[in-house]
Amino acid sequence: MAKFGRVSEARLDTCHDDLVKLFQVVVEFFDCSILEGYRSEEKQNLYYKQGKSKLKWPDGKHGRLPSQAVDAVPYPVNWDESDIVRFYYFGGFVKGVAAAMGVSIRWGGDWDNDTQTADERFKDLVHFELQEVL
Repeated sequence: MAKFGRVSEARLDTCHDDLVKLFQVVVEFFDCSILEGYRSEEKQNLYYKQGKSKLKWPDGKHGRLPSQAVDAVPYPVNWDESDIVRFYYFGGFVKGVAAAMGVSIRWGGDWDNDTQTADERFKDLVHFELQEVL
C-alpha cells in the first residue's frame, strides 16, 4: 500500500477536506504524488500568462483556502508524451473513487464530464476540482 510523502502531504493539507479524504483513499490503491493544492495569486497569474491555466486570480479553484482544486500525478511520474495513457488511466481511477465516495469532481481531461476526452481543447490531465462545495 502506497502513502504520500511529506511534500505531497503538505500540499494536500492546503485542500478542502473532501479532496483530502478522496486522495487519501486513491493513494491506497494507486501510488501518486500531489503537485499542488493552494496556489498564490502570483503563481496563478504566471500559469495564466504561460498558458498553463485559463483563469486569472482569483477565479481559479486553486486560489481558495482551503483549495477546491488539486493537481496530482501517478507516481513515478513520466512527463514523456509516450506515457500519456497512464494519466488518463489515473484520471478515470480518481473519478471512479470519487463517485463511489459521493464526491462530485471535475477532471481536467474531461471538463464537461461527458466521458469523452477527445472533445477537450484544453487538457489539464493533472487537475481535479470539486464541483459542489457545501
